[in-house]
Amino acid sequence: MRLLRQRESLGAQQDYESAMTLLADVHRTGPVLRLYQPVPTVAFGRRDELRPGFAAAARAARESGFEPLVRRVGGRAAAYHGGCLVVDHLEPAEDPTSGIQDRYRLFGDMVVAALEELEVEADVGEIPGEYCAGEHSVHGTHPSASPAAGRRVKLAGTAQRVVAGAWYFSTVVVVEQSEPIRSVLTDVYAALDLDWDPATAGAVDDLRPGTTVADVERGIRKVYGMYANHLGYGPLTEPD
Repeated sequence: MRLLRQRESLGAQQDYESAMTLLADVHRTGPVLRLYQPVPTVAFGRRDELRPGFAAAARAARESGFEPLVRRVGGRAAAYHGGCLVVDHLEPAEDPTSGIQDRYRLFGDMVVAALEELEVEADVGEIPGEYCAGEHSVHGTHPSASPAAGRRVKLAGTAQRVVAGAWYFSTVVVVEQSEPIRSVLTDVYAALDLDWDPATAGAVDDLRPGTTVADVERGIRKVYGMYANHLGYGPLTEPD
């Protein structure tokens, strides 16, 4: 399984289009795992683009320093920045539609396993009021010693796209600096006239202070290495 550690973001639109290029080529290259830290982005869904407040929402994102992007998969607006880790996983498949729900469950559990490497209590499931709500979101729980003990926050969202003979699964893990994400999404969701609870937006370092993107990346690499070996792909290999 080929590992591509993208050292710098190419820009919101360019990063997304690069994923589509990888998807088109995955029949030739074989399975690919791409990791990178994005520029500040608000990724809108198609339904957001059709709402009367979309132009105002895109403007609010820009005013907060986040680049608006309309992605080709479903879901509502989600925000991420350089304190996040994007995990793009692409594989060829004879029937890519047959395993859609299985992939949501498996890769959500793999993110949970990576976070448990850091002793972060996490699970898969939607939190009432979360942004870009989904039953396969990854959430974490504030530890008992914290002032917010027991409160759950969204830590990662997932999405996938299938094409003839291949699939693309993308996960964004919010690791550091949750406040800018809460702030921009508050303005964006107000412009879209959508309800949500800003208290549900969090980051791994809210639950485990001092955690870095590099810490989470090590956990992600470990669990994906196990996945690759289990399927007979061999170890993750990064090009020279």
